[in-house]
Amino acid sequence: MDRPRRLTWLLASSAASHLGDGIGKVALPLLATTLTHDPVLIAGLSATQFLPWLLFAAVAGALVDRIDRRRAMIVANTARAVAVGVLAVLVATGGMTIWLIYLTALIIGTAETIADSAANALIPAVVGDGSLDAANSKLQACEIVGQTFLGGPVGSLTFALFAAFPFVLNSAGFAIAAAVLLGLAGTYRGKAETPVQPAKLRTELADGLRWLRGHTLLLRLVVVAGLLSLVSELAQAQLVLYALDDLHLSDATFGFFAFAGGMGGLLGAGVAPRLVRAAGRRAVVVGGILCCGAGFGGMGVVRSPVAGAALFGLFAAAVVAVNVVLATARHTLVPDELLGRVLGVWRTVVWGAIPLGALLGGLLTERLGTAARTFAVSGVAMLAIGAFASAALRRFSLDDKSASAAALQHQDP
Repeated sequence: MDRPRRLTWLLASSAASHLGDGIGKVALPLLATTLTHDPVLIAGLSATQFLPWLLFAAVAGALVDRIDRRRAMIVANTARAVAVGVLAVLVATGGMTIWLIYLTALIIGTAETIADSAANALIPAVVGDGSLDAANSKLQACEIVGQTFLGGPVGSLTFALFAAFPFVLNSAGFAIAAAVLLGLAGTYRGKAETPVQPAKLRTELADGLRWLRGHTLLLRLVVVAGLLSLVSELAQAQLVLYALDDLHLSDATFGFFAFAGGMGGLLGAGVAPRLVRAAGRRAVVVGGILCCGAGFGGMGVVRSPVAGAALFGLFAAAVVAVNVVLATARHTLVPDELLGRVLGVWRTVVWGAIPLGALLGGLLTERLGTAARTFAVSGVAMLAIGAFASAALRRFSLDDKSASAAALQHQDP
């Protein structure tokens, strides 16, 4: 099968998966509010959805390097389809409790660590090195369209019609994602592993962490990405308070911000390959982080909903462009046999910073008095991260595989 067709199958599966995921991420909290209005329990649901990334991301990455990545995605999406399908039945029959929602969120999140890690590790084998920027941009676009433009509105609308309806659609989305991958012919196992004598899981995890620690460039990119995730979440967790309290929007018009973010994200995914060709990947990373800081810093100052939404769209465009380049850097610099493990460590750091950033953002808003001030602090901090990234990445190239050798030659003692 030629590479464009392989990419089409992978993107079709990702689109169905992200659509189902977007529906579920709106419908699950809505379902929880029909059972309790305890803010701790509602917040705990969000934490439960991220918990598997803290606990299992590194393990999932090691597993992805041991097994066929296409099959891993099929199994993970099937597991998610079954879990959400059972939830739909329980909702329809009135047998739902808040703890069953928690359990479902935990199962979905755990399977997601496998599915997403395998999808990212599969990209180089599917498209080849020459199309990595474009392929990662398309993958980002699938996520944005599925989760922001389609999944959220469909989830809320169908929940209002019939509480079990969005979960039926969610389950169907995951099932379709698994079925589509049956059309992706070939074997996609990590190059170094054999099914006959696989290494011990603990050894494989240590190998991935050791390789990352010895690769100065990738290690610095992890630090930059982790700091950006932490600092951006300070403000993102306060977005609803910013819109309602500082800009005085209604609950209904709050969706305008999600739409602006989705539009910005699509723009960032679309222009990232062109920016890379024009300026290089390092410039896109540094410039993107600085634009993120300008967007959130500006949101802390303006009081116009239109200006605030436009600045949020700028942030979304910039952060997606940065994510496209970081994904391509991983694919370019990490050996295929270690890609899953390194990705697992990466996501443990970067995604693990999200709940911590959210908690700190809440405390910061409480201390400063308004969410707008938290956005201003976040913006200034991201400008500082941009300056740090510029200095940390100055002597490295992100634009070809020779960067891998160069980075290894400049290892820190």
